[in-house]
Amino acid sequence: MSQEAKEQTQNVQNGVSANKSNGSAEHCKLELTVPNTRTRHVSGGVEEIVDPFCDSKNPKQISFHDVTSAAFLIKGGVERTPCPRSTSSETYGMELYFKKDFLQYTGSFKERGARYALLSLSEEQKRKGVISASLGNHALALCYHGWKLSIPVTVVMPKAAPIMKVQKCRNYKARVIVEGQDMGEAKSLAMRMSREEQLLYINGYDHPHIMAGQGTIGLEILEQVPEPDAVVVPVGGGGLIAGIATAVKALSPKTKIIGVESEKCASFSRAMENNGPISTPIKNTLADGLAVPKVGVNAYATALPLIDRMVVVKEEWIAVAILRLVEEEKCVVEGAGGAGLAAILAGHLDDLKGKKVVVLLCGGNIDTTVFGRCLERGLAAEGRLVKFNVEVSDRPGGINDLCSRLVRLGVSIKDIMHERAWLRDIYTVEVKVICETRDWEHSLELKNELKKYYTKVEFSDVPLAINDKTL
Repeated sequence: MSQEAKEQTQNVQNGVSANKSNGSAEHCKLELTVPNTRTRHVSGGVEEIVDPFCDSKNPKQISFHDVTSAAFLIKGGVERTPCPRSTSSETYGMELYFKKDFLQYTGSFKERGARYALLSLSEEQKRKGVISASLGNHALALCYHGWKLSIPVTVVMPKAAPIMKVQKCRNYKARVIVEGQDMGEAKSLAMRMSREEQLLYINGYDHPHIMAGQGTIGLEILEQVPEPDAVVVPVGGGGLIAGIATAVKALSPKTKIIGVESEKCASFSRAMENNGPISTPIKNTLADGLAVPKVGVNAYATALPLIDRMVVVKEEWIAVAILRLVEEEKCVVEGAGGAGLAAILAGHLDDLKGKKVVVLLCGGNIDTTVFGRCLERGLAAEGRLVKFNVEVSDRPGGINDLCSRLVRLGVSIKDIMHERAWLRDIYTVEVKVICETRDWEHSLELKNELKKYYTKVEFSDVPLAINDKTL
């Protein structure tokens, strides 16, 4: 590394540290100083430039003052979302409240941090613009508020990004570049463009101003639900829970902060086991908004001392949570938004029975086709969508008798087909049925009834979201 590069890197770190010691990220006008240093991490065969605001050797913790500064600046620019009592509180055995931040204009909590980061730029940087890499929600928030504040925004989105989100970013007058097979390649390109075009790179979950902006949710929660016993927060990169925990613990130290991750992307739990952020293999998940392979260094440093518990939930419970929120609360949320309720449904938070609990519904940007699949998976996981094969007589009236029995049981047939060619008995037909029942007990009644009249009946496995507590 050249002497000049070392001096540039040190200047960036010293500048951020000095601003932090002065008391608030609000007063830290973000001037872009791009070092020529490169890390040996490789994505797509290209070395990735170090983000000076997210340096693993110098993590930055935000303060309560940072959060209150953010709340002052973004007031009037983002929605103050409602936090009503759940209509099903009695069902869950707790005084349950839902903080509905999916009602922001672009459909997620990301607007809070994005607007604060943009407002904190120096005048020169506002003129030059900013850049980021994102699969969706952060890009939408940054593009929308950049458009409203007349600040040029460039977003690099990987090829896997939903077409709808790409088009929405373009509708907000942003420069959208679709490049890279994954987020790693997209970020590498964004960082190179940041250096070449003198654009400030804003990390979607680990930039100090992003975390402070998200923390304003915590302030609103405490205004709307005084002295809650617990606040349940979905966790991906860690910026959201870092900000909320900073705000809540400062004003209500006895309130427990509980993080929830999907088992398919438990990067924060892995970081806690490793005593620091570590790359975590990510599998396909309903909670794609939480699928961050490595938590932010700043977010981890800020959140770790404030989190009371981390919970990991199975995918099936996330699907059930999405279904329950539609049926009971009339809320359409994405997988990440349903993670908090999933932890309650799975029985991980039974110690909070009888207490006042706030669950954050952080996002509602779910693809229409994915939403349909989530509802069906939720029904199947809860035992309300049943699949079975049964052999009936192939003589006239055989299938009609089966259907009549289902009608008498109050079962709704969703799909039915029959098969003759691969049976040994030419006088029988195998009927495959997918049907909807009221609940798992109703499914058991169906199973017992059919076994009385048919010798060969095969049901699918026990629903994946059913356990001994729910039977």
